[in-house]
Amino acid sequence: MDTIYALATARGKAGVAIVRLSGPSALAAVARLAGSLPLDRVAGLRKLTDSQGIHLDDALVLTFKGPHSFTGEDTAELQLHGSQATVAAVLRTLSDIETLRLADPGEFTRRALENGRLDLAQVEGLADLVEAETESQRRQALRVLSGALGDKAERWRKRLIRAAALLEATIDFVDEDVPVDVSPEVLELLDSVVDELRVESEGTKISERIRDGFEVAIVGPPNAGKSTLLNALAGREAAITSEYAGTTRDVIEVRMDLRGLAVTVLDTAGLRETDDVVENIGIGRAIERAKAADLRVFLRDPEQTEIDLTPVDGDIELIGKADLRPDTKDGISGVTGQGVSILVDRIAAVLLERAGRAATATRERHRIAINKGISALEIARIEVMNGPDRAELAAEDLRAAIRAMDALVGRVDVENILDEIFASFCLGK
Repeated sequence: MDTIYALATARGKAGVAIVRLSGPSALAAVARLAGSLPLDRVAGLRKLTDSQGIHLDDALVLTFKGPHSFTGEDTAELQLHGSQATVAAVLRTLSDIETLRLADPGEFTRRALENGRLDLAQVEGLADLVEAETESQRRQALRVLSGALGDKAERWRKRLIRAAALLEATIDFVDEDVPVDVSPEVLELLDSVVDELRVESEGTKISERIRDGFEVAIVGPPNAGKSTLLNALAGREAAITSEYAGTTRDVIEVRMDLRGLAVTVLDTAGLRETDDVVENIGIGRAIERAKAADLRVFLRDPEQTEIDLTPVDGDIELIGKADLRPDTKDGISGVTGQGVSILVDRIAAVLLERAGRAATATRERHRIAINKGISALEIARIEVMNGPDRAELAAEDLRAAIRAMDALVGRVDVENILDEIFASFCLGK
């Protein structure tokens, strides 16, 4: 394979910049710049020079011999002073070495996958960790990166292989008397795996919400104080407010970190009967987004009729503009801040309770693979119940379930998604 290099830290002025190299010529290339190499996995301060002997920088050099490195190949890192001029000079010197080329986005991580240092789920966890904005996203991504999903998949796979082996033993000795009926053990193995897969599948949607962010919609009639409340939650003037009904005509989104969760709060058009065509479009969008949201905050106006949207279990109902109704129970005001901190606590409590049901699997791809496994195992169970004459069909369904577990961690059927995954990585990762 080619030897690749790239800046692994963000461009721009910084105290330290890291240049990473990986491949068969990585150590030799660094030796050309540094004169000598520190011991494997030991850092050493070296004077870097170009091919003309011109001093480039004093850098901390680290080397990692394959396969004991992130990529599984010989790898080196140069920790430079972080000026743009220094980084440019070092990268220019590396580009002059014929055996090196600039890495593609995500190529270091792709090599880690190809060399068996990471499975595909861990690669996705790493991508999520790089993008993490909140504490819950960081914890979830780190759990996947540590191999938690791969460990589960391997445990499921081993049980399914055991069940398949028992069935195939009966196929091999179909013309002989088999002293032991294997179906009870096979059914026990299938049922235990299916139960765990169902729990994982159900939790995947919550995991996706932790990664992508929950949505909370503020809904109610016009002039109920929805936009003012959004501004209070956001701490800035995110939405236009006025005393005129129908000011908000589109969905306004504000993303925030709420008790460690990524949450997008939606300010929606006031719900009412109107002949205004544009306002009706906004009301339609408001209802559509509110129904799709994870949680709705209903701001009521005691003097107005019911709105065309019904709360569901877990939704929050409050009386808006409490600053104009000082004696109102369950009132909230974005103007004075009354009840705002209590609302934040209530929203956080609901969403954190749901987040507690998250699975290790975090993506739609994971859910699809898990559901394929469940479907195959349900069919296999029926075949096992139909007796030993159906063992061959049951074994084939078991193999399909095992392939689904392999797809979960990237052993099979993933070529079509690799480019999409690695395109999201930056250079040097």
